[in-house]
Amino acid sequence: MAFADGTADFRSDTVTRPTPAMRKAMAEAEVGDDVYSDDPTVNLLEEESAEVVGKEAAVFVPSGTMGNQLAVMTQTRPGEEVLCDGGAHVRNVERGAASALSGVAFRTVEAPGGRITPGDVDEAMALAGRFFPAIRLMVWENSHNLSGGKVVPLDLMEASNAAARRHGLSIHLDGARIFNAALALGVPAAALAAGVDTVQFCFSKGLGAPVGSVLCGPADLIAEARFLRKRLGGGMRQVGVLAAPARIALAERDRLVEDHDLARYLAEALAARFPGSVDLDGVETNIVNVDVAALGVPYPEIADRLASARILTNAPFAGTWRLVTHRDVDRSDVDRLVAALS
Repeated sequence: MAFADGTADFRSDTVTRPTPAMRKAMAEAEVGDDVYSDDPTVNLLEEESAEVVGKEAAVFVPSGTMGNQLAVMTQTRPGEEVLCDGGAHVRNVERGAASALSGVAFRTVEAPGGRITPGDVDEAMALAGRFFPAIRLMVWENSHNLSGGKVVPLDLMEASNAAARRHGLSIHLDGARIFNAALALGVPAAALAAGVDTVQFCFSKGLGAPVGSVLCGPADLIAEARFLRKRLGGGMRQVGVLAAPARIALAERDRLVEDHDLARYLAEALAARFPGSVDLDGVETNIVNVDVAALGVPYPEIADRLASARILTNAPFAGTWRLVTHRDVDRSDVDRLVAALS
């Protein structure tokens, strides 16, 4: 349902507010100094997170960007390249962090929906380290944000991981929304993470916690990431107050299927009212990409209508209008959005 003031916010699944249970857990959290590894609530969260994705260890970080960048820092050297698809979050939406912090560049492949193929890997590696810079790390994103929440099938990940290993690459999974991907594919999150060295996922998106992400992987690599976390200013103290709601979010991860169902309801409503506005086959998780031109109304007018109806969205980018469902909107909010457009 909408927020208490009546606002329905479709900008992102990052806008969710902590539930009453999360707020209670925050108030009652047992805490210590996490830089000394003395915060019992954080320690529990890290253990549970690592177990869920089948990894040896984990480190709690303030943001998904920090988690991704720690993965890059621990698995590359300055002057090397990171292999990813052209639309990857780690390349496009992290403010140039990889080049600024790790001194690496990106070798991109055209992989719609983030679906990197074994052939993509082989082609990228053909000249790497000879005439082109060495490629050290491959990065997946699953689900894939900029493509509208599309998922990368498990069998494709396995095949391309095998190709990456043949070339001696390390592999990181930006799993900010890994549980959305796992539910859409009908597989455990650990299956998506099985073939990679490190995986990052967020508690503060659809899972609904107020703050935090986690990087999981081998114990020695996570120990290095913990050291570098302090260098980046991510050493936190009595942060059990944030780990407590994250533990609840992790335990309730299967509720994300409700967001997928709502996104489908939204997509079908828009497609019925504005034919050609939504590719229904492309709606796989909780993100709906809308062709704003197909709505037949200039976006400034749309923005005015939505403001009057107390509905928040982001402006279109390159003709695509992204709408995101989450635990704090429901069918009545979708109906209100479609009515405002109509």
